[in-house]
Amino acid sequence: MWRHVALLSPLVSSSKPSILNQGVFTFKFWETFATEAKPFITFVLGGPSSGKGTQCKKIIDTYGFKHLSAGDLLRREIASKSEYGSMILNTIREGKIVPSQVTVKLIQREMKSSDNKRFLIDGFPQSEENRVAFEKITGAEPNLVLFFDCPEEEMVKRVLNRNQINAVGNVVEIFEQVRPIFASGEVTN
Repeated sequence: MWRHVALLSPLVSSSKPSILNQGVFTFKFWETFATEAKPFITFVLGGPSSGKGTQCKKIIDTYGFKHLSAGDLLRREIASKSEYGSMILNTIREGKIVPSQVTVKLIQREMKSSDNKRFLIDGFPQSEENRVAFEKITGAEPNLVLFFDCPEEEMVKRVLNRNQINAVGNVVEIFEQVRPIFASGEVTN
């Protein structure tokens, strides 16, 4: 389904079934950006405390990407007390998952309003249905998918020891595995 998935051993695992192991197909770019620079979209996936946020900060500092966190966008929309925000809050209070199209539209709005055309989309998609909604609504597929595979016991340890970075490699060691992907010249302005 995606053309390019970054395999960052030990960060990426192909042993677990996931939306990342679905095959290969070609790019489509946003029609809305047809007359502008084409966006470079990177999905950043992994469990809580797997290092997504930390590595996103390093990618932003090194390569100038715009970071879009699906969770942050949902929380910000709730705080705005907009009609969308009220619906999101009610959905969460009912113990339900926010519809994919709502999250995708929030992401799309941020991308369209940004001067930057290089995006790290953190924590989305979380399911095949999310992926399909993203591609259908935006008309785009990711250029790159980073999946940080971290053992559950390590993620628990990290959550319990927030602000400590001693795990399956430190921040610098992990970033040295990420850096070649972005330095390969495939990332365009």
